[in-house]
Amino acid sequence: MWRFTLPLMGFGLLVLILAIGLTQDPSEVPSPLIGKPAPEFELPRLHDPSQNLSLADLKGEITLLNVWASWCESCRVEHPFISEIAASGAVAVYGLNYKDERGEALKWLKALGDPYQAIAVDQDGRVAIDFGVYGAPESYLLDQNGVIVYKKIGPITARDWKEDVSPLIQQLRDKQL
Repeated sequence: MWRFTLPLMGFGLLVLILAIGLTQDPSEVPSPLIGKPAPEFELPRLHDPSQNLSLADLKGEITLLNVWASWCESCRVEHPFISEIAASGAVAVYGLNYKDERGEALKWLKALGDPYQAIAVDQDGRVAIDFGVYGAPESYLLDQNGVIVYKKIGPITARDWKEDVSPLIQQLRDKQL
């Protein structure tokens, strides 16, 4: 009898584990960096490669760091909403151009608009690795001290903004008072 019971129990456990996994949202990957300082970086700026953008430049204000690339179709879908966020003035919006060709990135911004206060170029993806980027687009909300308080894998949507990002920004502002 045990000869059949143990394999059947093992199979049942495997089915349970798989069923639980199927209920999870793959865009909700927990980040070990939440609540920790963002990785230090210093990268050339897209519009003026002779100047750098660093984490120090982002400190002092609540910042949305958006990882994007011209080759990324989801970034194209997300871009109008990122532009809305930037135009609202609710948060400082910076870009991290990920594994892209400079000319293609500039052409993309010329066609779609440039909502970013500044854009760092991560040509080889090393800074993205430090941030734990899975792919583009991804966005990180940083507090005034450069601590990561939110990470979104995939395009930020109006729902994400309303339910997650905007309330966090308000909490951060309330802490300042």
